[in-house]
Amino acid sequence: MDPIQRLLIERECERLVMACCHYVDHGEAQRIADLFTADGVWTAPGVLTMVGREQLLKGLGARQEKSWRTARHVCSTLRLEVLDEDHAEGVVYVTIYRYDGHEGEGPCPLDTPLMVGEYRDRFVRTTDGWRFSRREVSAAFVRPR
Repeated sequence: MDPIQRLLIERECERLVMACCHYVDHGEAQRIADLFTADGVWTAPGVLTMVGREQLLKGLGARQEKSWRTARHVCSTLRLEVLDEDHAEGVVYVTIYRYDGHEGEGPCPLDTPLMVGEYRDRFVRTTDGWRFSRREVSAAFVRPR
Protein backbone atom coordinates (compact mmCIF):
# COMPACT_ATOMS: atom_id res chain seq x y z
CA MET A 1 0.00 0.00 0.00
CA ASP A 2 1.36 3.41 -0.88
CA PRO A 3 1.89 6.07 1.83
CA ILE A 4 -0.87 8.36 0.51
CA GLN A 5 -3.44 5.57 0.63
CA ARG A 6 -2.35 4.75 4.20
CA LEU A 7 -2.69 8.42 5.22
CA LEU A 8 -6.17 8.63 3.72
CA ILE A 9 -7.29 5.55 5.67
CA GLU A 10 -5.79 6.93 8.87
CA ARG A 11 -7.57 10.25 8.34
CA GLU A 12 -10.95 8.58 7.75
CA CYS A 13 -10.58 6.54 10.94
CA GLU A 14 -9.51 9.63 12.88
CA ARG A 15 -12.60 11.46 11.62
CA LEU A 16 -14.81 8.67 13.04
CA VAL A 17 -13.15 8.95 16.45
CA MET A 18 -13.64 12.72 16.55
CA ALA A 19 -17.21 12.61 15.21
CA CYS A 20 -18.17 10.13 17.93
CA CYS A 21 -16.96 12.50 20.66
CA HIS A 22 -18.58 15.53 19.06
CA TYR A 23 -21.97 13.86 18.68
CA VAL A 24 -22.18 12.64 22.27
CA ASP A 25 -21.02 16.00 23.65
CA HIS A 26 -23.47 18.05 21.61
CA GLY A 27 -26.76 16.24 22.10
CA GLU A 28 -26.60 14.06 18.99
CA ALA A 29 -25.50 10.75 20.52
CA GLN A 30 -27.91 8.71 18.41
CA ARG A 31 -25.97 9.75 15.28
CA ILE A 32 -23.07 7.64 16.55
CA ALA A 33 -24.98 4.52 15.45
CA ASP A 34 -24.42 5.66 11.84
CA LEU A 35 -20.66 5.50 12.43
CA PHE A 36 -20.86 1.71 13.03
CA THR A 37 -21.36 -1.27 10.77
CA ALA A 38 -24.81 -2.89 10.92
CA ASP A 39 -23.42 -5.54 13.29
CA GLY A 40 -21.09 -3.15 15.13
CA VAL A 41 -20.26 -3.59 18.81
CA TRP A 42 -19.76 -0.97 21.52
CA THR A 43 -18.63 -2.49 24.80
CA ALA A 44 -17.40 -1.46 28.20
CA PRO A 45 -16.67 -4.92 29.64
CA GLY A 46 -18.60 -5.62 32.83
CA VAL A 47 -20.69 -2.46 32.35
CA LEU A 48 -22.44 -2.33 28.99
CA THR A 49 -22.46 -4.00 25.59
CA MET A 50 -24.49 -2.92 22.59
CA VAL A 51 -24.48 -5.12 19.48
CA GLY A 52 -26.05 -4.12 16.18
CA ARG A 53 -27.80 -1.03 14.96
CA GLU A 54 -31.00 -1.51 16.99
CA GLN A 55 -29.17 -1.77 20.32
CA LEU A 56 -26.85 1.11 19.42
CA LEU A 57 -29.79 3.35 18.53
CA LYS A 58 -31.57 2.45 21.77
CA GLY A 59 -28.54 2.90 24.03
CA LEU A 60 -27.28 6.04 22.37
CA GLY A 61 -30.81 7.42 22.24
CA ALA A 62 -31.01 7.03 26.03
CA ARG A 63 -27.80 9.05 26.33
CA GLN A 64 -29.12 11.69 23.96
CA GLU A 65 -32.23 12.15 26.13
CA LYS A 66 -30.04 13.26 29.06
CA SER A 67 -30.13 16.90 28.03
CA TRP A 68 -29.31 17.90 31.61
CA ARG A 69 -25.89 16.26 31.29
CA THR A 70 -22.94 18.32 30.07
CA ALA A 71 -19.91 16.32 28.96
CA ARG A 72 -16.74 16.67 26.98
CA HIS A 73 -14.80 13.69 25.69
CA VAL A 74 -11.23 14.83 25.13
CA CYS A 75 -9.29 12.41 22.94
CA SER A 76 -5.52 12.37 22.60
CA THR A 77 -2.59 10.10 21.80
CA LEU A 78 -4.35 8.48 18.86
CA ARG A 79 -2.48 5.50 17.44
CA LEU A 80 -3.80 3.92 14.25
CA GLU A 81 -2.55 0.83 12.47
CA VAL A 82 -3.73 0.18 8.94
CA LEU A 83 -3.90 -3.60 8.57
CA ASP A 84 -4.85 -3.65 4.90
CA GLU A 85 -6.95 -1.68 2.43
CA ASP A 86 -10.18 -2.57 4.26
CA HIS A 87 -9.23 -2.92 7.95
CA ALA A 88 -7.57 -0.79 10.61
CA GLU A 89 -7.22 -0.77 14.38
CA GLY A 90 -6.61 2.03 16.79
CA VAL A 91 -6.37 3.14 20.36
CA VAL A 92 -7.03 6.62 21.66
CA TYR A 93 -6.83 7.98 25.19
CA VAL A 94 -10.04 9.61 26.41
CA THR A 95 -10.56 11.98 29.31
CA ILE A 96 -14.22 12.47 30.15
CA TYR A 97 -15.45 15.54 31.97
CA ARG A 98 -19.09 15.35 33.04
CA TYR A 99 -21.53 17.32 35.10
CA ASP A 100 -25.15 16.34 35.67
CA GLY A 101 -27.82 18.93 36.30
CA HIS A 102 -26.53 21.84 34.27
CA GLU A 103 -29.22 24.31 33.28
CA GLY A 104 -27.18 25.95 30.53
CA GLU A 105 -26.23 29.17 32.34
CA GLY A 106 -22.49 29.68 32.45
CA PRO A 107 -19.81 27.03 32.78
CA CYS A 108 -20.32 23.89 34.83
CA PRO A 109 -18.50 23.37 38.12
CA LEU A 110 -15.50 21.09 37.71
CA ASP A 111 -13.80 18.89 40.25
CA THR A 112 -11.90 16.15 38.43
CA PRO A 113 -12.49 14.21 35.22
CA LEU A 114 -15.05 11.44 35.49
CA MET A 115 -12.67 9.02 33.81
CA VAL A 116 -9.39 8.68 31.96
CA GLY A 117 -9.17 5.61 29.80
CA GLU A 118 -8.95 4.26 26.28
CA TYR A 119 -11.11 3.50 23.31
CA ARG A 120 -9.81 0.45 21.43
CA ASP A 121 -11.31 0.52 17.98
CA ARG A 122 -11.59 -1.71 14.95
CA PHE A 123 -12.44 -0.07 11.65
CA VAL A 124 -13.65 -1.56 8.39
CA ARG A 125 -14.22 -0.10 4.95
CA THR A 126 -17.83 -0.57 3.84
CA THR A 127 -19.72 0.46 0.71
CA ASP A 128 -20.72 3.58 2.69
CA GLY A 129 -17.15 4.40 3.72
CA TRP A 130 -15.15 3.64 6.85
CA ARG A 131 -17.08 2.56 9.95
CA PHE A 132 -16.38 1.23 13.43
CA SER A 133 -16.88 -2.51 13.64
CA ARG A 134 -16.01 -2.52 17.34
CA ARG A 135 -15.32 0.02 20.08
CA GLU A 136 -14.18 -1.14 23.51
CA VAL A 137 -13.97 1.31 26.38
CA SER A 138 -11.64 0.73 29.32
CA ALA A 139 -10.91 2.93 32.33
CA ALA A 140 -7.46 3.53 33.77
CA PHE A 141 -8.61 6.15 36.29
CA VAL A 142 -12.09 6.93 37.65
CA ARG A 143 -13.42 9.69 39.88
CA PRO A 144 -14.16 8.43 43.40
CA ARG A 145 -17.85 8.31 44.19
